[in-house]
Amino acid sequence: MKICIFGAGYVGLVAAACFAESGNSVIAVDVDEARIEGLKQGIIPIYEPGLKEMVLRNQAEGRLSFTTDATAAVQSSLVSFIAVGTPPGEDGSADLKYVLGVAREIGRAMTGYKIIVDKSTVPVGTADKVRDALQEELTIRGVNLEFDVVSNPEFLKEGAAIDDFMKPDRVVIGTDNVRTAEIMKELYDPFMRKQNRMIVMDIRSAEMTKYAANAMLATRISFMNQIAGLCERMGADVAAVREGIGSDSRIGYDFLFPGPGYGGSCFPKDVKALIRTAEECSYDFMLLRAVEDVNERQKEVLADKLIRALGSPDEERPLTGRTIACWGLSFKPRTDDMREAPAITIIERLLDAGATVRAHDPEAIKEARKVFGDRIEYSHNQYEILENADALTVITDWSEYRNPDFDRIKAALKTPIIVDGRNLYKPDRMASAGFSYIPLGRCGATVCGEVK
Repeated sequence: MKICIFGAGYVGLVAAACFAESGNSVIAVDVDEARIEGLKQGIIPIYEPGLKEMVLRNQAEGRLSFTTDATAAVQSSLVSFIAVGTPPGEDGSADLKYVLGVAREIGRAMTGYKIIVDKSTVPVGTADKVRDALQEELTIRGVNLEFDVVSNPEFLKEGAAIDDFMKPDRVVIGTDNVRTAEIMKELYDPFMRKQNRMIVMDIRSAEMTKYAANAMLATRISFMNQIAGLCERMGADVAAVREGIGSDSRIGYDFLFPGPGYGGSCFPKDVKALIRTAEECSYDFMLLRAVEDVNERQKEVLADKLIRALGSPDEERPLTGRTIACWGLSFKPRTDDMREAPAITIIERLLDAGATVRAHDPEAIKEARKVFGDRIEYSHNQYEILENADALTVITDWSEYRNPDFDRIKAALKTPIIVDGRNLYKPDRMASAGFSYIPLGRCGATVCGEVK
């Protein structure tokens, strides 16, 4: 099938590579000329495991190409995917100017029947706006062409996006047209060979499904962070609690790990957008407002623990003269994405408290420099940043941090303090090794979560 995908960012590039991998002829379109030229030369603008190899392979075999020529791409394709950004506005609502701009481009370019697919995360009712924008352009041109608009939300996890696309839990297709549904089923059929997880529904329900899924996962994260906070105060161990509730088949274990809060391009933006959508309907989504509030407070927890452990009586800048080593900058492992990363809030708080901050991350240092500039120190060696530091804090659970050389850590640190925002280590082992170990929600474990 001939496909064009507008937006060579995270979602668009992954979709383009995976559709090409299954034998389709795919054109990725972007207005960023530098990005397109880079892609033509094999320069991948994002880090995602397996993506570069897939892009290069399909490019070499002629199934995947890149262009800034929207007209040619639309005219040569049956299906046009819209996978451009929907950044949050000041009120939290999704900004649809890029989505509708692409819809108008398609309307100006199309010469026959087309299927236009909303792949971007968009509010309920966006398909109607896309349809109106397309029709307006056709009316201006004085032509009458048939087209269908489909909602096909993405459910990709950064760091596992290729597997998620090639072996999806489900593919949601929102359309009211039986013929269009069959074409979309044909397009996704190669990814359904082991098990058919195709779900066809009306367009508005498909649009709502994406927001509802992310809101539910964000709720689980905030819920568990609140449980962790209560565990610390009641002398319980959140790891044991997680095992106890996760074994319930109605609940399960996923997204029940306490941490420094959720981040990334999806959860924060989508929670805000759904709250805003509810407000527009005069509906108070109290639960989601609480989820968002909990998440913002949770991003302060690790810095608060460090200040309590190391802080001086200087209330304004209690960490003056202290050096903090940070493991992890990206919002999650296996990505370089710093958007809404808890590390940003944590490090800013440490800097405001007067600390010198050193940071390591396997992939996100380049992105972190865009955020912090020269205000913090960076290293590609996770142990180098520990030399004479007053404490280590673990922010992102990269695999490199799961089983480190504790003897080396202890020898390098000025004081053997580890504030673990991901509960990666066993409290009894840390205590026997002579560390002051400060995890989240584990006061009922062998060591308590605070340095007195």
